Amino acid sequence: MKPRPFLRAYMAGIAVPTAMLIVILSVYAYNRFYFEVSSQFVIPLPAAPLDRAIVFPMAVVPNIWGLWNMLHLALRARVRWSIGAHGAVLPLLLMPLGYALARSLEVFPPVQWELALPMAPVGATVYYLAWKYLVGSLNQEMGIA
Repeated sequence: MKPRPFLRAYMAGIAVPTAMLIVILSVYAYNRFYFEVSSQFVIPLPAAPLDRAIVFPMAVVPNIWGLWNMLHLALRARVRWSIGAHGAVLPLLLMPLGYALARSLEVFPPVQWELALPMAPVGATVYYLAWKYLVGSLNQEMGIA
């Protein structure tokens, strides 16, 4: 049997966002269906576009994390940087993609960039920690670190 390191890297990459999205969707479904609290209570928007905005990232984000971890494995010999730094770059790619998705689905009003741009370092910090401690430990567990 071949070791298949890229398959193991993909599996280690998708584990963390999949678990987080299950938690997020569980809280959303609990609030939505058990308490019958619409999203208008939290965010003054119609409920249907928010539902559309949640479902698409649930399919795309874990796959992007898996592919990003495969890219880290492929570039590891050429580019010497930590997995945390590699993960910190990912939100800088995901934020414009999320914005384009929101604009195409007409989910949110136009973004106020003076409020949105300070979130880029916050996102990079959260991703750095998630990749360094969670994905990095999964990579070690899978034997590809």
